[in-house]
Amino acid sequence: MYLLGMSNLNPTSYTILGGLSVQPDLSGYDIRKGIQQSIGYFWAESYGQIYPALKRLAREGLIAPSKASPNGRKRRQTYVLTDAGRAALRQWLALPFHNETPRNEFLLKLFFAGVASPDVAIAHIQDLNERNRRWLVTIKTIEASIPPEQPSNPHLPYWMLTLSLGKAMTSAALEWGEKALAALNAREASAAGSPQLPTTRTRKTSTSPRKQTRGKRGSMRSERKVSK
Repeated sequence: MYLLGMSNLNPTSYTILGGLSVQPDLSGYDIRKGIQQSIGYFWAESYGQIYPALKRLAREGLIAPSKASPNGRKRRQTYVLTDAGRAALRQWLALPFHNETPRNEFLLKLFFAGVASPDVAIAHIQDLNERNRRWLVTIKTIEASIPPEQPSNPHLPYWMLTLSLGKAMTSAALEWGEKALAALNAREASAAGSPQLPTTRTRKTSTSPRKQTRGKRGSMRSERKVSK
């Protein structure tokens, strides 16, 4: 029995094992194309690692070459999953999943958006909303392309669950985007409509004690003249 701890396979290797578990007799090119058309929507794979991983998996007996070239003609080498490879894949699937730390540039720019003009954050959110709308159309197109009744395929229920999660997350992100735009626009409208503070200052007239004394003396002289 193949022991997972003896190999330390990387994610690329498990991606290959998973692809061959769904469809046998795939070449490196076929695997690359299959990634683009299926898990490539949510799992980015380094294509430069596919062929080295194929050689390593074959060397460790987890996959085996298939379909020898007929009549000596050169063709792409295809592979099938071995029993040991299927056991390794099952062991890996049973392990707790580990999502890598995300690097989301949109969230990074949104977090520091207070330094820029409010229009910058609004433009980024509008861009995100537009991308999510296009992605939601893609998901719905894929969903509609799957016949409601397919022959018994053990992988189909899990494919549909993956698709439905992507649809739910995209819809939620769109809902958040609309609320975020409404909040920022309301904030801008409130700031634009706030009353302006007076720009002119009223000068205070202050009378010094000396001036007050002179004023009193002047008034006393006036009173004397009137009394005479």
